[in-house]
Amino acid sequence: MTEDHTPSLTTRQKKNLRGHGHHLEPTVYVGKEGVTASVVKAAASSLKAHELIKIKLGSNCPLAKKEAAELLAEQSEATLVQLIGKMVLLYRANPELPRDKQLRP
Repeated sequence: MTEDHTPSLTTRQKKNLRGHGHHLEPTVYVGKEGVTASVVKAAASSLKAHELIKIKLGSNCPLAKKEAAELLAEQSEATLVQLIGKMVLLYRANPELPRDKQLRP
């Protein structure tokens, strides 16, 4: 079992992040290959640049949506904020971003 590196968020923090994520467009798409190393790499890269990202699970994704969302969060060392339908919202703080670009969960 791996050690959990992702911080847990309070309900209030998740609600705030859901508000920020509502208008986001998906930056990563999971297709028929499922959660591959390249998908995880793309998610990690997007998280580093934006802290909060949306991921779209394609209808041909071989994993159950909850399983895929948890796997993406675990492998990209992010926190699963929300899973609605086939949309996954992930958050990972990046202290290297300029202060005006950082989200306040």
